[in-house]
Amino acid sequence: MKVTEHIKKASGKTLFSFEVIPPQKGSSIQELYNNIDPLMEFKPPFIDVTTSREQYIYIEKDGLLDRKITRMRPGTVGICAALKYKYNVDAVPHVLCGGFTREETEYLLVDCHYLGIHNVMALRGDAMSHQKYFEPTNGGHTYAIDLVKQIKNLNCGKYLHDVVEAHDKANFCIGVAGYPEKHIEAPSLQTDLKRLKEKVEAGAEYVVTQMFFDNKKYFEFIDAARKIGIEVPIIPGIKPLAVKRHLNVLPQVFKIDLPEELIKGVEKCKDTNEVRSLGVEWSIAQCKELLQAGVPVLHFYSMGKSDNVQAIASALF
Repeated sequence: MKVTEHIKKASGKTLFSFEVIPPQKGSSIQELYNNIDPLMEFKPPFIDVTTSREQYIYIEKDGLLDRKITRMRPGTVGICAALKYKYNVDAVPHVLCGGFTREETEYLLVDCHYLGIHNVMALRGDAMSHQKYFEPTNGGHTYAIDLVKQIKNLNCGKYLHDVVEAHDKANFCIGVAGYPEKHIEAPSLQTDLKRLKEKVEAGAEYVVTQMFFDNKKYFEFIDAARKIGIEVPIIPGIKPLAVKRHLNVLPQVFKIDLPEELIKGVEKCKDTNEVRSLGVEWSIAQCKELLQAGVPVLHFYSMGKSDNVQAIASALF
């Protein structure tokens, strides 16, 4: 079922969903299941699965360093298929511009279609670790809107190099990212909103936001989006703060602001357990206000750990 169909079927009730990261190579998928199992009692209609960029590693050979490219995590589509058939849940793979040619993207989408995966998140992706700014893959897309257009074309039976007359066309529900505090590279929030509207006009059917810790940012984002004609569901993304270094890492990596009250509270914490408890309390209060506002879904960035998300969900659902 499509994400938008789940939202419509809920008839105004706020749903619960979360995002997971595939385990690293050499790890058992059971580790992923162990983190997902405690969250299934809250009946998530869909689970997002991230896709990791390729990266370079250096291998010593004959006294010299030989640079090789590798991926440290297994394929997202395979993980999605495993989750779909183990938990009877809709799994949503993140499809990136970065690291994939248009042809590779088409192959991935065809695999999703055959596996009964009906939703995809279309994202540009981040720069590689050695790049200062995002650089498109040779033969790949530069912007998420181009990826949205390719997926939309596939839904119409239009492949990259031919048109296939088929009775069983793909019918992907396309999600995209939104940024309540604007994308790191956008010159302004208004410009960023215009880009978001273009993605919606190209075929995106719902939006999941970047994490935020001040609900005012989300509500202002919703108002601004509606004013320029963006009418699709906008799902808030929630990240429970878990360690003290998040005070520096999250603003630096995601270019978001943390409320002063939260900063002061974390600075007073004596250890990580206290920080995690505070993060849970903050997220619960944040989500209660969002529930009152009638958001379609509360979407959690679990980052491979489920105990704090489980504590938050237990207080809400």
